[in-house]
Amino acid sequence: MVALIDYGSGNVRSVFNALRQHGADVQLTADPAVIARAERVVLPGVGAFGDCVRGLEERGLWKIMQDVLGDGRPFLGICVGYQMLFEESEESPGVRGFGFFRGKVRRFSTPGMKVPQIGWNSLDLAPHPLWTGLPADPFVYFVHSYFPATDAEPAVIARSTYGETFAAAASRGSVAGVQFHPEKSQTVGLTILRNFLGA
Repeated sequence: MVALIDYGSGNVRSVFNALRQHGADVQLTADPAVIARAERVVLPGVGAFGDCVRGLEERGLWKIMQDVLGDGRPFLGICVGYQMLFEESEESPGVRGFGFFRGKVRRFSTPGMKVPQIGWNSLDLAPHPLWTGLPADPFVYFVHSYFPATDAEPAVIARSTYGETFAAAASRGSVAGVQFHPEKSQTVGLTILRNFLGA
């Protein structure tokens, strides 16, 4: 069973449907007991970093998320669900993330570049099981104004460039996160989700 965390972040239905395409038993849940018995956990996220952190805290989900990050279960963070795996974000000063990955989430600041980045961009991949079956330099769909910087070595497993190069994905052990939206990234995204599910 896959627990898809429902904490008011907005984009859960499209993620739910994409996971179900692979036949996964997906439960959209804010129940710590359901999360505790899940085989895999997906943490989506749309909106401001601080709002997402508060959404988890207000629903009593912060501690169970910390437990999942430490217990070896496959975990996938998407967009702000990925950003929260880092220590902090310029978007919400004083609000702490999980600190699973070292580093800070920063805002795009290259002159002349439209912010947010909305649209397709390619990935420079490092070897990782999530990328099994993908073409070289695959394109995925991004919607974001903030990004984890690339100083989270050696956790970074994919980079992308939009005025500046950033950590498009990171992983350590069974935990991974992606800045892009696999549920909106057509065949490439569905392949990534299939790899996460072990299908």
